Order: sequence, then structure tokens, then C-alpha cells
Amino acid sequence: MAEDANWERSLPDGHGLGIALHKSFGSIVGTVLEISTNSSGLLKLHKAWITIDCGKVVNPDTVRAQMEGGFIFGLSAALGEEISLKDGQVEQSNFHDYAILRMQGVPEIYVSIIENQALDDAEIGGVGEPAVPLAAPVLANAIFAVTGKRYRSLPLSKHAIKLG
Repeated sequence: MAEDANWERSLPDGHGLGIALHKSFGSIVGTVLEISTNSSGLLKLHKAWITIDCGKVVNPDTVRAQMEGGFIFGLSAALGEEISLKDGQVEQSNFHDYAILRMQGVPEIYVSIIENQALDDAEIGGVGEPAVPLAAPVLANAIFAVTGKRYRSLPLSKHAIKLG
């Protein structure tokens, strides 16, 4: 994934890269995320490179789609999704007051699949959930690379982090 993202390249001012890696559901998944910030402090998510080793791959298109969807789901949760209660009732009523990531905020996503040459009887790893937990740490690491600030609680909107 670092190779796909050209990790060693020079970045324009205000740009930063984050990286995250983990193992779950029998798969190993990693990602690099490029973001930038402007003079107003608004973030832009540019590109994400996700690499997965899920063992034997049955349908590469399904793997790619699940990685993309899971990563977007995780980014949305990390950035602003929150259900709050007031007087015993949920305050959010629909998408107008529930901060879900919109398509204009989604980075370009590139998925690389490591074609594991495992034996035919090797187990197949998961591809639905493993991209979700990458989103928060890779985003927090990219924000740190750009701003020098570490955020350790979610959603990031509570820290005035906004997409522009």
C-alpha cells in the first residue's frame, strides 16, 4: 500500500499522509490516506490506497466493493456520525441532522488485492468488515501529519474537524 501510494514522494504544502494496518476476520488490511487542509482549517480527503490479503480470492470485484464501502462507512463514523439523546429521546430524526459522509467528501479509493497463492483448502478471509476499523486511525494519522495535532476521541467533528 505504501508503494501504491508512493509514500516517499514529496507532498504539496498543506498535504499529509496517514497509514494504518490491522488483521481481522482472517484478513490483513492496510491503507494510506492523503488529505489536505486549507487556510480555514477545512480538510479535504484526496485519495486512499487500500491493500488486502484475504487469502484465496473468489471474486475480486466483490473484494474491491466491500473494501470501498467499508472504508467509507468507517470514515463517516470517524468524522461525524453520532446519535445523541436528550430527555430520553434520540435527537436526530433523519439525514438532515445526522452527519453522514456525502459523496463529494469521499476520497478516490484504490484497492489492491494480494493474490495469496495459498493451498486450495486454505480458509478465505473476510472482506466485509476489515476496512471499517482502518478509517479512524488512518484519518487521525493523516491529520497529525498535516497539523501536528493528535485527536484520540470520535467523532472528529467534536474537535471542530470539518470537510471543506
